[in-house]
Parts: sequence; structure tokens; C-alpha cells
Amino acid sequence: MTVWQGYINCVMRDGLCWDAAVISIAQQQLFGAHQGGLLAKVTKLEIQALLGRNRDILLTQGLTLGGLKCLVIRDNLYTDAHQYTMDLRTKLYGDNGDSCTHAITIVLVNPVCLILIGQKGIQGGTLNMKAFQIARYIKDNLRQ
Repeated sequence: MTVWQGYINCVMRDGLCWDAAVISIAQQQLFGAHQGGLLAKVTKLEIQALLGRNRDILLTQGLTLGGLKCLVIRDNLYTDAHQYTMDLRTKLYGDNGDSCTHAITIVLVNPVCLILIGQKGIQGGTLNMKAFQIARYIKDNLRQ
């Protein structure tokens, strides 16, 4: 197991997240993802669109993660004042055809990008707090 996969396992432990992934910013590839989760299917093109500098397309057309269409709520991924975050919302369909929305928080923590998808009913603010905790933990451990 990689170090990044260890972070994913830790993130998933408390049941707040439905899915999680870590992406390399420089290599633009998946470093770790929740096994069997949607984010384990994130493509290179999706990563390039997410991390790309043309933000207008994301705001007007949205983006996909693991093939699932996401709506951009707030894009501050390249804004230091907002702690390099992005908030998305998506609609997922269950096995019986019912739908529910999920909050998604993305945070840049050089050298990686952390993506968290909350469980059904988890608000974006709660998910942001979790992402900031993990980001702080990553920063602290990379300094050592």
C-alpha cells in the first residue's frame, strides 16, 4: 500500500466520506482512491480538466469525475485567500433509481490534490472542514 492510499483509508474511516482520492498535481495522475469507488475511475482527461487553467469551461459546462457529471458551486482552486479549494455538487442514482445529491470538496495540498465526496446528507461546510484537517495533516507530515 502506498502512503497516499493510507491517507485515503484514514479519510474513509469515520464514515463522513462516500468516496475519496488523491491526485498528483505535477504528473496529473491518480495516486490513491477508495477501492471500488467512483473516483477510482477518474480519467487523465478529467484530471487535466480539473487542474487546467481554463476555469471558464468548468464554470459553464461543469466537469466529470469518474464519468459522473458535477456542477461547480465555488471555484477557488487557484486562490490562496480561499485555501485552494473547489466545491462541487453531484447527483447520484441508487440501485433502486432514487437520486440524492452529494457535496464534493477539492483542495490543493502541494504536491497533491485531495478530492472528497461526502455521504448523502453531509453538507459542503462539514466536508470542507474534513478536507482542511487532512490537508493540514499532509502539510505537517511533508515538512518532516
